[in-house]
Amino acid sequence: MENQKDLEIRTGCDRGLCKAAIGRQDRQLNTYDWLSDVPGNADSTDLVEVQFKHTRKGYYHNVNRLPLKKGDIVAVEASPGHDIGVVTLTGRLVEIQLKKANLKNADDIKRIYRLARQIDMDKYREAKAREHETMIESREIAKGLGLKMKIGDVEYQGDGQKAIFYYIADERVDFRQLIKDLAAAFHVRIEMKQIGARQEAGRIGGTGPCGRELCCATWMKNFVSVSTGAARYQDISLNPQKLAGMCAKLKCCLNYEVDDYIEAGRKLPGHDIVLQTMDADYFMFKRDILAGLLTYSTDKRLAANLETITAERAKEVIDMNRRGEKPESLQPDDELKEAKTPTDLLADGDIHRFDKAKKKKKKKTQPRQGGDDAQQAKGRAETAKSVDNAQQPAQGQKPQGGQQPAQGQKPQQQQQGQQPAQKTRPNQKPPKKKKPQEPKGESKGEQNSNNGQKE
Repeated sequence: MENQKDLEIRTGCDRGLCKAAIGRQDRQLNTYDWLSDVPGNADSTDLVEVQFKHTRKGYYHNVNRLPLKKGDIVAVEASPGHDIGVVTLTGRLVEIQLKKANLKNADDIKRIYRLARQIDMDKYREAKAREHETMIESREIAKGLGLKMKIGDVEYQGDGQKAIFYYIADERVDFRQLIKDLAAAFHVRIEMKQIGARQEAGRIGGTGPCGRELCCATWMKNFVSVSTGAARYQDISLNPQKLAGMCAKLKCCLNYEVDDYIEAGRKLPGHDIVLQTMDADYFMFKRDILAGLLTYSTDKRLAANLETITAERAKEVIDMNRRGEKPESLQPDDELKEAKTPTDLLADGDIHRFDKAKKKKKKKTQPRQGGDDAQQAKGRAETAKSVDNAQQPAQGQKPQGGQQPAQGQKPQQQQQGQQPAQKTRPNQKPPKKKKPQEPKGESKGEQNSNNGQKE
C-alpha cells in the first residue's frame, strides 16, 4: 500500500477514483458500475476493462483470477512486451461495453499478467517522460518531409518498446518514409493512428458551453455525423458560432433530441398556411414544437398583433377556412383576450424605503424661568452688571470730573432714592425695581414741601 501511494497513476477516493467502482474516476470515459454491490458480480465473468492514456481502452481476460477492483494498476499483454493500465470496470457490465467496442475477432482480447510492481512502474515513468520531447521532434520530421498532417499526441507503451503516434489529416498521407525516420530517431516500434477532430477534443478534454464536461471525454465513443438539418428541425438559428463545439465541428448534442422534434413537428400545421379571420390574415411567426404552441402575426415579416394559440385551435381555424368560414378572432370564443395594461411595479412603493433612517441628536435644553431663555437671561444679567459698575466708582477712586460730593450730601444714587442694583445669577431673572411708597396721610404737595426744607 505504501508503494502504491508513490505511483504516478494515483488511486483512491481522494482523486474521485473509488475502489468500490461506484465513484467518479480521474480519467475520461468513466463508467458507473451500478452492479458493483451485487454479490457474485465480479465472479460472473473474467473480462476486465483496462484504460490507458486519455480515452484508449482495452478488454482483457483475468486468467489468473486476480482479485481486481476498480482503480488497480495492472500489467497486461501487448505486442511486443507488456503495457501498464488501470482497471476501470469489472463484472457483467464489461460484456455490454464489449459489444459497443465492436471487437470482431476474439483473439483481440488478451490477458492480464499481474498487478503492477515497482520495477514495472519505474519503466513506465521513464517511458512517459519521453512523450513530449518525442512529439515535438516528430513534428519537425514530418514538416521536413512536407507532409500535410498534424501529430497531436504520442503515447509510449508501459515497457517503452513501442510508441503510438496520433495524427490528424484532411487527406490521405503517405507516411512510409516518416515511419522509417521515426524508427531511426527513437529506436522503438512505430504505430500510426489517425484520429478526427472530435476524438482529439475527447483526448484533451474540457467543458462545453452547457457547463458540463464534454460528452466525447466522458461517455461517447462512437461518433455519428451531424448535419445542419438537425438544427432546422429544432428551429435553431443557423449561427456557426453557436452550433460549433470545442472541436470546431457541429455539436454532437444536436442529434440527441432531433427524433422527438421530428415526431412532434408532424402534429403541427405547416409554415406556409395562412389563417383567415374577419379582422385580418395571420401568418406563422414562430412555434414551440414540444409545447405545441403557435404564434401568428398579421405581418408576414414583422411581429405585429401577435396571437399565440394551440395546435388544435390552429387546425380548427384551418378547417373553418376550407369550408369558407372565418372566425372573429384566432382565440376560442370562450377565451376572451384581456387587454394588457402596463403595470407599474413601484406604484405602491416608497422611494425612500432603501434610505437609512438618520438618528437625530438630542440637544441638551437648559431650564427656563419666567418663560425667558437662559441665554437671554444671562445677557441681561451681564448688561445690568456693567451698568452698576459704571454708576458706582471704585473704592479709593475719585468720581468722574474731579468733583467730590459735598459734606452731608448723599451720592446721586441715594439722593434720588434709588437702591443699589443687586447681583443676579446667570439663570435668574433680575429683580424688578420697586416704586417708593407714599407716606400715609400726606399729599403730594406736602411731600414736595418737606423735600424743599431738607435741601
